[in-house]
Amino acid sequence: MARKDDILAKRADFTANPEHARAQFSVESQLIEGLRCNTKVRQFNVTVDEPPTAGGTDAGPNPVELVLVALASCQEITYRLYAEHLGISLDFISIKLDANLDLRGLYGAGKNVRPGFQNVRGTIHLQSSASQVELTRLKQHVDAHCPVLNILTSAVPVSLELAPAALLAQVV
Repeated sequence: MARKDDILAKRADFTANPEHARAQFSVESQLIEGLRCNTKVRQFNVTVDEPPTAGGTDAGPNPVELVLVALASCQEITYRLYAEHLGISLDFISIKLDANLDLRGLYGAGKNVRPGFQNVRGTIHLQSSASQVELTRLKQHVDAHCPVLNILTSAVPVSLELAPAALLAQVV
């Protein structure tokens, strides 16, 4: 089944059966040494670390870089899906993102300084025979339906709780 047909079939199924659209995602992470973490995502092991300038060993991207990875790759995937859904020819997709972070927020060195990104800027490179009007329409669909863009631009309820000390002793 082509992706366009798959999108149409899923849209129809999810409209008729909203419970079929519910998905859960899980990761497990453990600080291994210094600032290096081993994170398990499905069957994948992802090493997360900080660069030496931040006290790490540079064994992998840091958490905020992974946020940019998530946004860029989710945008590219969503562009591919919606281009096919809308019948727009798309030969190439590439995204360049830059973000600014004021480290005073992380280190508590500035009053009212956000610990997260101050802003994210990006450029989307598309190679297509489609008109600018069609590409603008495609971008509107992508921006409306990209999960990671939505996560970053909308408040998401997050609940983090500390496990009881007895459970922590079992993990180690």
